[in-house]
Amino acid sequence: MALHVHPTIASLKPYSPGKPLSELERELGIREAVKLASNENPWGPSPKALQVLEKASASLHRYPDGGAHELRQALANKWDMPNDQILVGNGSDEIISLLVKTFLAPGDEAVMADLTFVMYRLSVQGGHGVSVEVPLKNWTHDLSAMVEAVTARTKLFFICNPNNPTGTMLSTNEIDSALAKIPGHVVVVLDEAYYEYVRDAGYQDSLRYVRDGGSVVVLRTFSKIYGLAGLRVGYGITTPEIAGYVNRVRPPFNVNSLAQEAAKAALLDDEHVTKSRAMNEAEMTFLEEGLSKMGFKTVPTQANFIYFDVGIDGAAMYNALLREGVIVRHIRGSMIRVTIGQPTENRRLLEALEHVMPSLSKSA
Repeated sequence: MALHVHPTIASLKPYSPGKPLSELERELGIREAVKLASNENPWGPSPKALQVLEKASASLHRYPDGGAHELRQALANKWDMPNDQILVGNGSDEIISLLVKTFLAPGDEAVMADLTFVMYRLSVQGGHGVSVEVPLKNWTHDLSAMVEAVTARTKLFFICNPNNPTGTMLSTNEIDSALAKIPGHVVVVLDEAYYEYVRDAGYQDSLRYVRDGGSVVVLRTFSKIYGLAGLRVGYGITTPEIAGYVNRVRPPFNVNSLAQEAAKAALLDDEHVTKSRAMNEAEMTFLEEGLSKMGFKTVPTQANFIYFDVGIDGAAMYNALLREGVIVRHIRGSMIRVTIGQPTENRRLLEALEHVMPSLSKSA
């Protein structure tokens, strides 16, 4: 019997999370592979988060707090926002999907960059909406062109800042100018998954858009600098009205007990955040210099990854590095995204690149 699948679902390609280390080592018969593909914190999770997990595990026979009240209050305290304006999700990915479910009817549009976090497009198309993808300009969101793409059918407007996979940043002035031109029926989603890594002084607190009552959702996560990617917990800060509607479609118990307890503890671990940021900056400089010496063009980044041009087929480079035991991310064309790892991992990457480039250049 033929399945009747909606055309927008049938046309989607599933998200590819990349190879886990164990699978790569088993497939290729290698040991001590390094993964620099998923923008995880290479220094591990917050120590304070680890300390609470054993105690929290004793209550796993109970359902988690369905409203994540204590976690939302902790976030409210940190950001000086009322807790009824805090959304929590199974990663910020889930909140993106909930926003699509809440605001997009079939055929409605969502504006986004054409090279940005892939879950925007997947969620929109999976919700039978239309993704309006606007090309980047100098590897950065072209906000003027994105604003021009807004129509009466536009319901969501995604800005990833810093952008994944390019690492580029939009300044507060640029976002101010764009938001002033976006009509009120459009919900603007400011995805700030890499917020804690930004060094540029032009990047300022976007929560003021929410405090001013704009139709804005600011997304952040515990998966990056806090090192809790395996527990899947993200959050959004928005208006009471938007939060109220999203909570109508949010599944009960969507954030598990361990994730809630670890996130509360990690939120208080300023030492881990400061250390992780400092290590990232130091290794970013090392990697950028190393890649530049090898002739690769890097895109200036404000995140914990580097987007660079290998000058040849990126898929071939990705596969060659796999055989060297280094997992990176091929995005498109000749472009590779690599997570900034620990010193030994970054040196392993540079050594692998030096080893594979001569043969790849000959075959190009």
